[in-house]
Amino acid sequence: MPKSSSRKSANKSRTWNNYHSPSTNDHSLPLSFLDPNQTSLKICGVTLAEDAQRLISLGVDAMGINFWPHSKRYLSPEAARSLLMEASGRITRVGVFVNAEASVPRQLLEDGLIDIAQFHGDESPEYCAPFADDSLPFIKAIGVSNKASLENITDYRASAILLDTPAPGVYGGTGEVFDWSHAVEFIGAYPEIPVLLAGGITPENASQAIEEVHPAALDVASGAELSPGIKDFKKVAALIESITRSRTP
Repeated sequence: MPKSSSRKSANKSRTWNNYHSPSTNDHSLPLSFLDPNQTSLKICGVTLAEDAQRLISLGVDAMGINFWPHSKRYLSPEAARSLLMEASGRITRVGVFVNAEASVPRQLLEDGLIDIAQFHGDESPEYCAPFADDSLPFIKAIGVSNKASLENITDYRASAILLDTPAPGVYGGTGEVFDWSHAVEFIGAYPEIPVLLAGGITPENASQAIEEVHPAALDVASGAELSPGIKDFKKVAALIESITRSRTP
């Protein structure tokens, strides 16, 4: 689902220079899905190779593989290796981590098995700093309870920010929506930072999310599933339709 050149005229163009992400190495191309001037689709919690291939064939921009062992959608790096290798260059591959040893996402990035890491736990700016220093792209997830949740976000130096419903100890996947007005305010204050919108995104509210928030991407897990880790392609098709409509001038 390639990006088109501009968002609907109702939304002003936002300057984007691969915010805090490398621009001269192999990570740059897949990061085009983070262009904030058009909304992309990321389907998270992929566990099956056949689902990954169907997402690729449908032109979905990105898929997430969950490497947190306590997740209902967990895949070990070893189990995911062949799936990730087959998908290389065909879809942006996002590795999702929760308070992992930093060597784990670093190794997967350096080995070219994922294109971007997503830190979805309690990772601090100090944890993230070596990734930024070494131009290793990463998304930092933030649970949004109120306006204060979004203070000091730039300290992470992330390639993008993912805004999600708070889920202490569970770290996402609740299927619940947070107050999107906080996301709108954040994007208005920091238009150069790509924002992924997560938390309860479904085919029923995807168009509304795009129109109200104008995120760089929608991040969908439970809203595109038959059961945890098993994708529902009727729901995926409906989400793609919402994305496609948003790109029509």
